[in-house]
Amino acid sequence: MDQTDLDQIKCECGHANPVGTLLCESCGKPLDQPEEPDGERQTRQEFPDMRYEGMARRSQTYKKSIVDRIWNFFSSVKIAVWMIVITLIACALGTVFPQQQYIPVPVPTEADVAQFYEKTYGMLGKIYYALGFHNLFDSWWFVTLLVMIGTSLVICSLDRVIPLYKALSKPRVNPHESFLKGQKLRGEAVVTDDLDARKVLPEAAALLKKKGYRTYQEGTSLLGEKARFSRWGPYINHIGLIIFLLGTLMRSLPGMYLNEFAWIREGETVPLEGTPYYAKSVSAKVDYYSEDEFPEKLDLRGGVIAKNYQTDIILYRNENADLPGAEPKLTQLKEGIATVNHPFTYEDLSLFQSSLLPMQLRALNFTLVDQKAGNKELGKIKLDLFSPVEEQKVADGISVRVIAYFPDFYLNKEGKPDTKTGQPNNPMFALQIKNEDGTPAEKLVYVQGGTISDKADARYTLGIEKPDFYNLTGLMVRKDKMMPFIYFGSIIFLIGVVMGLYWQHRRIWVHFAGDRLYIAGHTNKNWFGLRKEVEFLTTSMNLPVQLVLDSTKPIHKKREKGESKETAKQNG
Repeated sequence: MDQTDLDQIKCECGHANPVGTLLCESCGKPLDQPEEPDGERQTRQEFPDMRYEGMARRSQTYKKSIVDRIWNFFSSVKIAVWMIVITLIACALGTVFPQQQYIPVPVPTEADVAQFYEKTYGMLGKIYYALGFHNLFDSWWFVTLLVMIGTSLVICSLDRVIPLYKALSKPRVNPHESFLKGQKLRGEAVVTDDLDARKVLPEAAALLKKKGYRTYQEGTSLLGEKARFSRWGPYINHIGLIIFLLGTLMRSLPGMYLNEFAWIREGETVPLEGTPYYAKSVSAKVDYYSEDEFPEKLDLRGGVIAKNYQTDIILYRNENADLPGAEPKLTQLKEGIATVNHPFTYEDLSLFQSSLLPMQLRALNFTLVDQKAGNKELGKIKLDLFSPVEEQKVADGISVRVIAYFPDFYLNKEGKPDTKTGQPNNPMFALQIKNEDGTPAEKLVYVQGGTISDKADARYTLGIEKPDFYNLTGLMVRKDKMMPFIYFGSIIFLIGVVMGLYWQHRRIWVHFAGDRLYIAGHTNKNWFGLRKEVEFLTTSMNLPVQLVLDSTKPIHKKREKGESKETAKQNG
């Protein structure tokens, strides 16, 4: 006798069943229920679960090796639910504050990112950044969680779909009497002279076919079955979810997915990270509703309502993108407009109008004034807040040199000037006025709207002029080659939902054994509907069968302290 024979359970019908099987694959007889002294089977309360037709599942059979334990871990629905709950909680936490790519101001460095969260959201923002929730959906642990959920879906499906396939591919047409007695919907009657199997079974088959059943007959037993395909609905769901997750995870492959954010000032041309393209903001504007466009007068209290955000864009390709260190060689590809919900598109690249910050400071304008010459205006000075010119000529024999610039000025712990961020939130300039021969004449500091000179008897000062403003556009740069894959997975998932929700797998057995007639039915849901169809069958044929439908699952009494399991069963 080999190991294969030892790993099988023989049924009294002669069929060899794999270890872990609860109902005989051939006749449906329970394999772990002894007979009572009177020859009857135990009550239906002890009948095995019919969810997988009593077939052996790997997770409930093999539990010794490391592979078995890993399989059993991922095949657990409870663990899968917990992983999904953890993922949902993480997603919720990731939306408490905006993700880094959606920060509504340009932040070029990681230090600027940290400063943004702390300055904007206080201590909670600092903790949020420290825990890495600002880049949650790209974090290694979140991706690992998605991979584990996908693994659980695959193993859960395989653990259940294989035994279910074996059961559904070989329907039990002539089951054991204990199988019929153990069904939730059942009935029996004594066979009389009027109940002839050769007459009853064909008539029952004809009635079942009218109800949409497919019938099978074997000896003195008839099986009517319909909507078997609905049992595959949950597993079609799993396939759709697996395809969906694969599409999501494959976005991490190079060239498959891009989701970046680009801030572009009017007139500026910037590279689009992760692509060989450059984008130029020709102009950006905000249109507002006028009062006569509203159906009734609104109390806006001096405010306005935006009507449209729009950026005129020119897209370029960098022909030297594949040459490291080479100067960009730009070739114009397309001109177009990006507005809210109407992106600028080129091939598989889309530029979405995501943000627009109007009236941002671009440059400070001053007039250099000679106070000792009767406040004579010597010339204009323009200080660009993003790339200030190091030295510029103001008038004949006089030039101005920028010796220090702090975009977001503050005094650090040492009492020295420093900048909090790289953004011009509080610009401070230190200037040096130079004579015609290049010798320093005087130093001026502009900070917070005032001018400070290094001399008590200052000759020069700065007259403040109207600054230059610009509109700052925030573009969502997106490319997603996996979106059709994700849509396909979503459609497969919905097909599975429809299959599982709108159809029920129903089976009705009519079985003659000795002097008894047995009728039983089983469905995966909607027992009321199944009972109505069985009653239609028995009423139409005038069969003297009293149907029984167990409405609730058996309730076992809680064992008293010190009471054995066997005694508890005897006591109900």
